[in-house]
Amino acid sequence: MKNSAITNTSTERIIFLDYLRVVACFMVILVHCIEPFYLNAEGTYIATRSDALWVTAVDSLLRIAVPLFVMASSYLLMPLKSDTSTFYRRRFERVAIPFIVWSLAYAFIPMWGSGGDVAIVDNLKQLSVNLMWHSGHLWYIYMQIGLYLFMPILSPWLERVSKRGERAFILIWLFSTAVPFFRELALSIRGTAEVWGEASWNEFGLLYYFSGFIGYVVAADYIRKYVDWSAKKSICVALPLIIVGYIATALPFYLQLPDNYPVIDTIDLAAKLELSWDFTATGVALMTLGVFLLFKLIKRPTARYAIIGDISRLSYGIYLLHMFVLVAVFDVVSSWCLGTPLTMFLSAALTFIVAALLTKLISLLPKSNYLIG
Repeated sequence: MKNSAITNTSTERIIFLDYLRVVACFMVILVHCIEPFYLNAEGTYIATRSDALWVTAVDSLLRIAVPLFVMASSYLLMPLKSDTSTFYRRRFERVAIPFIVWSLAYAFIPMWGSGGDVAIVDNLKQLSVNLMWHSGHLWYIYMQIGLYLFMPILSPWLERVSKRGERAFILIWLFSTAVPFFRELALSIRGTAEVWGEASWNEFGLLYYFSGFIGYVVAADYIRKYVDWSAKKSICVALPLIIVGYIATALPFYLQLPDNYPVIDTIDLAAKLELSWDFTATGVALMTLGVFLLFKLIKRPTARYAIIGDISRLSYGIYLLHMFVLVAVFDVVSSWCLGTPLTMFLSAALTFIVAALLTKLISLLPKSNYLIG
């Protein structure tokens, strides 16, 4: 390890990743506290233009939370330090088992405001094929497990590939993040959204195998191996990435906002608005890389690192259970009529604190790793 690692409870830790995980965890919760300001059970709902502007300004930055988690995990795991069977077993114990436990919890335990009603049979039917709507945040775990399944295949290539070859992959991947925008262009030009070999009978286009979250895995490995820059160089590279990425993420969302409020529409409108918010969209990817570079500048723990390190270790559990807390907290805070920004941030802060405390209590139980990772 380089000087960014310390010994803590007999385990080497990488300082900046602990800070990054804590911030990303709070960002995810804040995203979910913003959603009620442009979504409801029926579809798209934006009460005022002020709400629309707050959603645009804040949530556009928060789209980096999930990619940051992917990069943090990849930075630690890639290339693999064990054989494939050991890697899969550890991922199953630390990630898959808690995921299954909490998926079942969401199926059996009623959410706040449900009046105690829960459709267990229907929930289990839905869970047998996909996630449930009230535990939609767990989509991330499906994706992350998919990456884990692929990591033993990718790992040998990362060990052999040259710096130039790895950089070439990242550049092609970055270009692939613009494919959704090329699809929109194709739709306006010729009435169909398929590009570069895509068709109604074939979704596997030219850049399909370079697309998606796999780019963050490779980028994390590249940064770990080759990016040991001065603070000045890191900032000079990171800030333009963040600024350009934020503009590319926020501006398309803002320009598509309707002129008349309240906005009441189907979910299709929200999906259209969120085109530039996709976790693998160009702007989000640029911001993620820039922010990751800035976090990597953290070399030494602060006086509060013990708390940060503890929350970082609990972050997976916080993520798994936070929706139970958030629904109740947001319902209470929103009744105080504090205004949009204060409601967003206070709900997120209270949810984060309560979820962290609950996760800490769970961590004291025997075999708690099977509950919170």
